[in-house]
Amino acid sequence: MTALADTEATTGTVHDFVAIGLGPFNLGLACLTEPIAELDGVFLESKPDFEWHAGMFLDGAHLQTPFMSDLVTLADPTSPYSFLNYLKEKGRLYSFYIRENFYPLRVEYDDYCRWAAAQLSSIRFGTTVTEVTYEEADGVYAVRTGAGDTYRGRHLVLGTGTVPYVPEPCRGLEGGLFHNAQYVHRRDELRGKESVTIVGSGQSAAEIYYELLSEIDVHGYRLNWVTRSPRFFPLEYTKLTLEMTSPDYIDYFRALPEETRYRLEKQQKGLFKGINSDLVDAIFDLLYQKNVESRGRGVATRLLTNSTLRKARWEDGAYTLGFHQDEQDKDFEIRTEGLVLATGYHYEPPAFLEPVRDRLRLDGHGRFDVARNYAIDVTGRGVFLQNAGVHTHSVTSPDLGMGPYRNSSIIRELLGREVYPVEKSIAFQEFSV
Repeated sequence: MTALADTEATTGTVHDFVAIGLGPFNLGLACLTEPIAELDGVFLESKPDFEWHAGMFLDGAHLQTPFMSDLVTLADPTSPYSFLNYLKEKGRLYSFYIRENFYPLRVEYDDYCRWAAAQLSSIRFGTTVTEVTYEEADGVYAVRTGAGDTYRGRHLVLGTGTVPYVPEPCRGLEGGLFHNAQYVHRRDELRGKESVTIVGSGQSAAEIYYELLSEIDVHGYRLNWVTRSPRFFPLEYTKLTLEMTSPDYIDYFRALPEETRYRLEKQQKGLFKGINSDLVDAIFDLLYQKNVESRGRGVATRLLTNSTLRKARWEDGAYTLGFHQDEQDKDFEIRTEGLVLATGYHYEPPAFLEPVRDRLRLDGHGRFDVARNYAIDVTGRGVFLQNAGVHTHSVTSPDLGMGPYRNSSIIRELLGREVYPVEKSIAFQEFSV
């Protein structure tokens, strides 16, 4: 911890807000609040530096949203923390222009975020939050860390993000299975296996399958890709559908009955968890190529849909996975040495919030009741939540391009005035009648 951090944590400084966790959304908030003199905030992150999905830095992998969905541009196009300014400082602006591709490489986006974080005075890396309490007399939240320091703030902004989801049958199993969040760091293990199975159906599963299929002749493994989805859904990226990432749709969705919102949450996963359509086609083309090159022997790979993982066991150096084919209502098994779980992420309320749980609003399903202004506390403007509101704010919650909008709204709540204009309506279509 820096000397500055030691001072502010021990002198009783009361910040306007304390932000916990530093993913792209809270980092965007740090960038947008940095130039606001009358707003004092501090950002606490347990990791020693910024890190964003480093386990999925595959060659050529890129964002599924264009460069304008950076940390700041859609709130403040003049911000010095924009992706274009990053490119200019790195000497790549003209190269990016000539490239004629709006989608930054994933490793490039991570480097951009690191570049932005390095310029900010409000971030405290290597600071693990252990407990949050509320001091009623002063009306402030006390955020305690593993180092024994306490940061106080009138407001909290929670940005701890989501964690890898492991299906129940695989929890506690031995044998070296891993979530795709670790893929780049552990893919060498897979290359020596006799068989590899990927479970899941999103972009990460597709990227891993494509890379392993590319190398199947070199390493000689059998390769399986199994998903419970009815098919390998492409990401829905047509323009009228993209209007669902808008303030208009938030207003519509937030006003729906809770049960309707939960039903839609399940139905709309393909709108932000599908596979890039170019990659779907590239996988087919590679399968075709490999099949031709096999000269009639076929390719040692299987692609299976409608298959839910129900059982898993580890014995004799391999996993036996029990699936249920949902449409046929049939059970089947796959035996595999390597197992990659591309099963997505989910939100878990941080344990450090337990002392203030009585100040936080929950819905009928036990999840945070996120208000239209992103607050989750009983006052309606004390604790704000980043990226855990698909059940209240639909597909806008994880969308990088909606991060600046949400942060503009949070800043308006913190200050009581609008610093960055908050759009009210941008859609051509009407969601509500």
